[in-house]
Amino acid sequence: MENKMEKPGIPLLGEDFPEMIVQTTHGKITLPKDYTGKWLVFFSHPADFTPVCTTEFVGFQKRYEKFKAMNCELIGLSIDQVFSHIKWGEWIKEKLNVDIQFPIIAGTESIAERLGLIHPGKGTNTVRAVFVIDDKGKVRTILYYPQELGRNIDEIVRIVEALQVADKNSVAMPANWPNNELIKDSVINPPPAETKSANEVAAKTKAGQMQGYDWWFSYKKLQR
Repeated sequence: MENKMEKPGIPLLGEDFPEMIVQTTHGKITLPKDYTGKWLVFFSHPADFTPVCTTEFVGFQKRYEKFKAMNCELIGLSIDQVFSHIKWGEWIKEKLNVDIQFPIIAGTESIAERLGLIHPGKGTNTVRAVFVIDDKGKVRTILYYPQELGRNIDEIVRIVEALQVADKNSVAMPANWPNNELIKDSVINPPPAETKSANEVAAKTKAGQMQGYDWWFSYKKLQR
């Protein structure tokens, strides 16, 4: 197998997520191969046994069924060793009555550096990064948060759902979808690429045959 760890640098949107074998609380996993056909939210956290990270893991677990309903799995990472991940998970279950059911990677520095996860000026602590990877192993969204700011897990749920709707229907998603201030839960049609189509869309919009503000901004409602 070609070694895809040789090229340094953060994987970019639309690129394949780098192939790697990782040690996790669920045993060895080959990324992204073992998740072929599924979406994957890969997220890093600074360290086990820290307050903000604990709230995030509880948040991810509380929404795990939502992710799985979208054919999406979760996998976490920090540079802590597997035994630390296991003990932290036990603490969360004992103290907070939440059972962390998704795997956590024992991220070596080489893995963390390969993915651009080492926090500048914070030693070996990893940043709060999120990679949303589609069912073909492509990176579709990248989010980075500072150590002092916990993630909005509902936004990550929204990202996965929105990307899946966009892919299935060849549309774009408005801001704050499905609660957009202009078009609510409607989706945006691709804008015409040439004059004839633009004129047709403009005429249909003016006649009330299509919803929209202009030829370059038309939209429609989907059955969800």
